[in-house]
Amino acid sequence: MKGITRASFVIGLALSGFFDGILLHQVLQWHHFLSLVPGAAFRDLRVQVYADGLFHVAVYLIALLGLFGLWRSRSQLRGLDATRHLLGGSLLGFGVWNIVDVGFFHWILGIHRIRVNVPSPMAYDVAWILVFGVAVAALGWWVLNRQRPQGGPRGRTAGATLALLLVAAAPVANIPQQGGSTLVVFRPDIGPAAAVNAIVAAGGAILMIDPEGGFAVVSLAPEVSRLPLYQAGALLVTRSPVLAGCLAFARGKAA
Repeated sequence: MKGITRASFVIGLALSGFFDGILLHQVLQWHHFLSLVPGAAFRDLRVQVYADGLFHVAVYLIALLGLFGLWRSRSQLRGLDATRHLLGGSLLGFGVWNIVDVGFFHWILGIHRIRVNVPSPMAYDVAWILVFGVAVAALGWWVLNRQRPQGGPRGRTAGATLALLLVAAAPVANIPQQGGSTLVVFRPDIGPAAAVNAIVAAGGAILMIDPEGGFAVVSLAPEVSRLPLYQAGALLVTRSPVLAGCLAFARGKAA
């Protein structure tokens, strides 16, 4: 396997991970990474959001690995068949991610499903693995193994496009989504009563709150200003899955 094929395969894995996190964790909010893990500790929203944050961190690392591999193989981008290797490898990686995700994490480990709390979660799993897993992987395999072209554009443009797509996907995975829950982390000296008063004064609805007032998960309309929360002692107001997960868990441990 050529270096650019390996690099594009890893980039495809990362793109699929970002696609999973953006669509299923943030936009549709169909599951958390550890939604179905048994035990009282995993019913704590801090733990669930923290796991989502670690998931995004892992995808960031995979993305960096793919970009590094693409940079190391940059000399191969001059080949006439470079575009085929880049496209085929990335499609194969995208599909393999979803096959492994559904097959291993959903059906073997059982830590989450494509959509939890529905009568037929298996139907969503099967549809997802067929459309975004098997079909995309098969398309990538076909592209990689079709007859080598005798001419065509060189791969530098295709490589730059693939890299830019990945670089663009990374921050999108961390953009707050409208309608999503918002994490508010308060100063250690802010008690639960003051935290509740601050949230209500800001026009937010409390979804859950730390008994000691260290943090709260609230519903805030997009047009609502976050300034009153900061004025009342909030250290952070965010919907970022990485920041929210890591800081909520850290703040909860310190409380």
